[in-house]
Amino acid sequence: MLQPPHSSLQVAAVPAQRVPARDQDAPWHTEAVCRRDEAGLFFAPSKEPTAARLSREEAAKRVCARCPVMVECREHALLQPEPYGVWGGLTAAERRVVLARRRRRDMELKKAARTADRIAQAG
Repeated sequence: MLQPPHSSLQVAAVPAQRVPARDQDAPWHTEAVCRRDEAGLFFAPSKEPTAARLSREEAAKRVCARCPVMVECREHALLQPEPYGVWGGLTAAERRVVLARRRRRDMELKKAARTADRIAQAG
């Protein structure tokens, strides 16, 4: 199982102007910008006040916005699904909305395919 990129802070910071080309053979999380940032930024402490949570999540999303593997991170969090934290620029609540939309879209596509099959069989 993949280790969350937020769990390890052992990777040295890379200057923003000299980001090396991504190694396609390496796991996506080795390139995650959050590996170089404060892990607490991405996960809520217990009993965090709402204003503090919103501020922390926005700061985490700013880190995600400059990450070269944001899309891979987001898809990982949606496929797992990761129940906590900011992953790929989305909070847990935002990921639940995306997943619900995907389920709805998939159901609509299956229904449309069944209808097309019935029409083709009848014709």
